[in-house]
Amino acid sequence: MRAGSGRLSALLWRTGSRALTRAWTRAWTRAWARAWTRAGSCLPSRLRTFTLSSALAAALAIGAAAPTPSGAQSPLALSEAERALVLAQGPWPPAPTNDLSNRFSGTAEAVALGRALFFDPRLSRNERISCASCHDPARGFADGRARAIGLAEHDRNSQGLLNVGLQRWFGWDGGADSLWAASLRPLLAAHEMGSDAARVAGVIRRDPNLSAPFERMRRDRPGPGVAPAAGTGASADEAVMVDAAKAIAAFLQTLVSPRTAFDEFRDALARSDEAAAARYPASARRGLTLFVGRGNCVVCHFGPGFSNGEFHDVGMPFLVAPGRVDPGRHTGIQRVLADRYNLLGPFNDQTGRQAPGADAVALKTRTVTPAHRNFGEWRTPSLRGLSATAPYMHDGRLKTLEDVVGHYDRLDVDRLHADGEALLKPLRLTEGQRSDLLNFLRSLDH
Repeated sequence: MRAGSGRLSALLWRTGSRALTRAWTRAWTRAWARAWTRAGSCLPSRLRTFTLSSALAAALAIGAAAPTPSGAQSPLALSEAERALVLAQGPWPPAPTNDLSNRFSGTAEAVALGRALFFDPRLSRNERISCASCHDPARGFADGRARAIGLAEHDRNSQGLLNVGLQRWFGWDGGADSLWAASLRPLLAAHEMGSDAARVAGVIRRDPNLSAPFERMRRDRPGPGVAPAAGTGASADEAVMVDAAKAIAAFLQTLVSPRTAFDEFRDALARSDEAAAARYPASARRGLTLFVGRGNCVVCHFGPGFSNGEFHDVGMPFLVAPGRVDPGRHTGIQRVLADRYNLLGPFNDQTGRQAPGADAVALKTRTVTPAHRNFGEWRTPSLRGLSATAPYMHDGRLKTLEDVVGHYDRLDVDRLHADGEALLKPLRLTEGQRSDLLNFLRSLDH
């Protein structure tokens, strides 16, 4: 389809039918969009990802076949395909949505309590480590280290938490299927905060500055986690701990990065405002066309959050130490399925509370299965505000943005899996193109 589309478009252009070329491209794009809208929500997540990647690649091929429109000096001079892909990266900020599995999501009481708990080191076993120890607001809610350090050093880099509420899966390996489950994981992990239900519940009960808002939050939003409710199998302490994690998750949902220079350009493009678009640096515009064009970066970094929320093998080594590997998504799927706090368990606040499709948020967990291709896959991070979150990749091995671009510039295609990552090719950029791409990436900072 991709090759055929490009050949037909080129043929039409060579024969002088520019209007027909544009009309055909527009019709193809709209037909794909309608088909995606009708079918996408019914497809398993991996099939949706593959279909989206294929469709985007075809659209990119169409755009590459058509010459740049006349008036190349104009900041709005993009092909039909390029324009569609740029507009799909916004608008920003996204409309807020509540997590249906978390009854406290979006409530002011929960947000305030969650913020206090996020910065409270008393929740950890040694009372010196808080969530903020690895997720510093001054560093994009990351920590600046190659690998995170809690009670022990981790194998993985601390992910920045800005825009974390847009994710479908959480953690580098997707080992949590909700933001509140992801908030529980570091509390309980022996190498992170090393806590337990009794400690968390005790800290909240003994501190009136925590217990009073905690009880108001629960009173206003009663649910199965108030406990020890029938069906949860939870002790009173465990129920307190889970609800505390849900309050932390409610706070994390508010961490949305500000608008950027790119967003101003994107919106100017949407309204065909040439004067406003011209304020976006020319180098960043050239980098943007590389990003949505020959670089294929947009295939994974797609949408307003600059992430498709899925998992990819981008050629990172498996070894974390001599003789020890990190399988990534493969073990992440196993972990989420075995997790007492997953969306299939009794703490999902949507289960049995709404109809029809009361547990619709759990569908992704019910249908996911580990496969060999998941070995070495990692969740695609957002690119917004990424200058503050160095170093990069799941193990922090790339220290700078220049290193990241260099990795994709010299990509070892023999290292990649054959089933889905074949879209990735070495960029082979010139020095000027590398500079343009870096300037575009920096335009995503706030």
